[in-house]
Amino acid sequence: MTNEKMEQRLASALEKTAPDDVSGVLSRCEVRKGTVSSMKANHTIKKKWATLVAACLAVILLGGGGVLYQQANAAASVVSLDVNPSIELRVSRSEKVLACAPLNEDAKAILADMGGGADLKGAKLDVAVNAIVGSLVRNGYLSSISSAIMISVEDKNTARAEKLQRELTDAVDGVLQTSDAKASVLTQTLTQDAAREQQARENSISTGKAALVNRVLAINPALQFDALSKLSVEELKDLAEAGAPAMPIGKDKALSIAAAAFSRDLADEIRYSEVDAELDESPAQYEVEITGQKGEEIEYKIDAYTGTILESKRETEEKTSAAQPTFSADIGHAKAKAIALNHAGVSESKVYDMEIELDEEDGMLVYEVEFKSGGMEYSYEINAATGAIVKQETEPDR
Repeated sequence: MTNEKMEQRLASALEKTAPDDVSGVLSRCEVRKGTVSSMKANHTIKKKWATLVAACLAVILLGGGGVLYQQANAAASVVSLDVNPSIELRVSRSEKVLACAPLNEDAKAILADMGGGADLKGAKLDVAVNAIVGSLVRNGYLSSISSAIMISVEDKNTARAEKLQRELTDAVDGVLQTSDAKASVLTQTLTQDAAREQQARENSISTGKAALVNRVLAINPALQFDALSKLSVEELKDLAEAGAPAMPIGKDKALSIAAAAFSRDLADEIRYSEVDAELDESPAQYEVEITGQKGEEIEYKIDAYTGTILESKRETEEKTSAAQPTFSADIGHAKAKAIALNHAGVSESKVYDMEIELDEEDGMLVYEVEFKSGGMEYSYEINAATGAIVKQETEPDR
């Protein structure tokens, strides 16, 4: 509080508690004979000083209490959850949610049954994150093996940011395992950056996603921030891994191309569609599955940069269901992470750029775990059913 504001509050308090009306009071007293005593006036002055002191103490206490209240309810951390929906949580030091904001239209749908995010205010952070991830799962954003969710923690206090990152990763892992979702989990901690915050505001994305976009731009500066910001976390991750050679057409465009071909091939209406980005494959492509009202399904592979249909595969819904491999056992994200860290002999508190992805290779599900620590980059492939390490690589972090 500034000195000027303190003086204003003090003057107001004095005016209400001790009005300067000594002359008025004396004028209403009846004149009496004899010696006039000054005791009454002195008593009034002392009373006024006592009131003044009390008012000063009250203002100081109110001001101090206000500062304490403000500190307890100030945002210490900013947590963002990104898939394509981008959701931002402002969190107090006691890990209570102060505000939850949807940053795009998809996010509004995710938070629709939570009062648009208002219902999460005052909740513990892990409870709020569980609710949001559960809604993402129910709405199909994390059902595919190739889908990805990114957890970003921005805080001035690095130790607190890393602690929150670990806690939230474990919380998200728990939800994904319970729901049998197969999404990758990406995590990062960020320091405050005014330029990045401006980019995030201008493009209606989180600062976490803005950081991921900037990572892609560092690989290929010829790309445009606003165009990249419209891609999902899954696409941005794959694009970075592929070296960001060009701007992909995006999921919406790939679905539009496949839908036009589907209508032409079957003359049937679409009942269901799903698009997976495989930008880290060669050639980079979008895999689009479309099921018609009559039950027939066509899978299209669309070139990620030209929009050319590379392949189309037609099969009935029944055959497709029968042909799908089944995977009963799954150790989960948390166990895969623990196996990799234990093998590397690295403490989780000293790890950064952690990525955990569930993938299928030759009919076997494997967890791909990548992280950096102590100037080294570690990469593991772990059998999702048994926990056995299938492949491991270690190289200097360049």
